[in-house]
Amino acid sequence: MFQLEVQAIHTAASAQNKEEAIRQVAAALTAAGNVAEGYVNGMLAREQQTTTFLGNGIAIPHGTTDTRDLVLKTGVQVFQFPQGVAWGDGQTAYVAIGIAAKSDEHLALLRQLTHVLSDDSIAEQLKTASAEDLRALLMGEKQAAEFQFDTSLIAVDVAASDLMTLQALNAGRLQAAGAVDASFVANVVSNAPLSLGQGIWLSDSPVGNLNSGVAVSRAATPFDHAGANVALLVTVAASDNRPLEVLGYLSSLLHASKAERLLKADAAGILALLTSEVDEQADMLTAEFTIRNEHGLHARPGTALVTVIKQFNSDITVTNLDGSGKPANGRSLMKVVALGVKKGHRLRFTASGEDAQQALSAIEEAINSGLGEGVA
Repeated sequence: MFQLEVQAIHTAASAQNKEEAIRQVAAALTAAGNVAEGYVNGMLAREQQTTTFLGNGIAIPHGTTDTRDLVLKTGVQVFQFPQGVAWGDGQTAYVAIGIAAKSDEHLALLRQLTHVLSDDSIAEQLKTASAEDLRALLMGEKQAAEFQFDTSLIAVDVAASDLMTLQALNAGRLQAAGAVDASFVANVVSNAPLSLGQGIWLSDSPVGNLNSGVAVSRAATPFDHAGANVALLVTVAASDNRPLEVLGYLSSLLHASKAERLLKADAAGILALLTSEVDEQADMLTAEFTIRNEHGLHARPGTALVTVIKQFNSDITVTNLDGSGKPANGRSLMKVVALGVKKGHRLRFTASGEDAQQALSAIEEAINSGLGEGVA
């Protein structure tokens, strides 16, 4: 995992405009031995191609692919501008994270940083934090432990003919993720789960909860338990209120008698159903496309994708099927870049609304054309 050093953080800086801010960042990258002289020209050129403003007062100035040969070693320099710097289109940057990356190493770095920076409650703190606190915020050391729920915690087509098998699988998966301890596993396996109806069951434990998380197992073939149908088991670990959102989506599906959607979807589909809301009255369409850009979805192609999505009224989510499997709001550049999409990764787009089909067609065309970078 990338580690940010305090000496790479420059607090209480000031700049009259975006170019001046970028030149300060470039000078710091050069002084730190990350880049050779001239990299600043690539950073300024990148900004001309597309803005590097991510949102929440954060910008990530970096060079073009043409200047990648000037990168000596991967690293970042962070500048804090308490008074803000106009970054174009009415946006103000309070923190600029200058990036130098030799290959696609920056995607993991971006994913790590944007995961933290997507927290709106942290954005305000970044403006005036000390170097030590700013480092802790950027590295995620001052935020709550991550909510454990992604496709690695969802199993479909499980060969099971009894509830205990599903209970043990879910509890074991949560333990492997660090969300629960052995006492949680023992309690879950020894106590009967609750039938919610429509083949859906729920289990939890009052002990052994280390962090919040959710695991799901779906039987390959539904079976009977005490006269009730068993198709899918949801197991919840709770150290705070975050699992309640998942249970809220589950409750809505059950109330609308739509549980069969959970029984037909793949792992990514189940995750989307339990973490996002879809208008039942609107057309919901999905499509999967493979990213062919040599360096994945960094800022420039990411911006191109988000720009296409924003042209339509439909609600559109993006899921990296080769990543965590968590759906992201397609209108948020920060969340799209945080998906950590590399060349060859498959993205699933779910569009809900009157122009859903047009949106997916436009997205397919944009991806096939290289999202402003040509087809790799």
